[in-house]
Amino acid sequence: MFGLRTLLVAAAGVAASASAVPRAADLSVGDIVNALGVGFVKDINAFVTLESLTDNVITINFDVKNPLPIELTLDSVSATAGLNGTTFATFSHTFPKPGLVVPPLGTKNSGTINNVQLPQGGEASLAIIPFGILDLPNTNANVRAATIAGALGIPIALDGLKQTAVPVNYTLELD
Repeated sequence: MFGLRTLLVAAAGVAASASAVPRAADLSVGDIVNALGVGFVKDINAFVTLESLTDNVITINFDVKNPLPIELTLDSVSATAGLNGTTFATFSHTFPKPGLVVPPLGTKNSGTINNVQLPQGGEASLAIIPFGILDLPNTNANVRAATIAGALGIPIALDGLKQTAVPVNYTLELD
């Protein structure tokens, strides 16, 4: 009797812990990318003007790295960026046709992205410059995999991507 009771308790414990583990069917592509630790953003370049201190808007560009042996094309991206749990920048951007084409195992710059909002304000955001990094706690991207020069491809929504300690280069244009 003791052996059967022990077996039942052990089985119940396994069943309870198995239910806490997400099933593969419940995972999004973004969840899998996050679990693998794949960071698509190599670095960010932020351009702060004197006007940014009053209108709370900056311009950025970033380098996207493609860890896959197939071409990826980004159609749109929206992201929040911050440090220590505080959001310092947000933006949404749609790339002009055919999209941002990133070669297999390569890197491509996003080009200029205007109207990046600074929810903490321009002056408060200056305080994060010395750190030289930003976290990306929530990035959503619409990509197409296996494109050919940006055409065709398999559409994939990458929602909820997370990346920490992305290097940031700040350029202050204060004249």
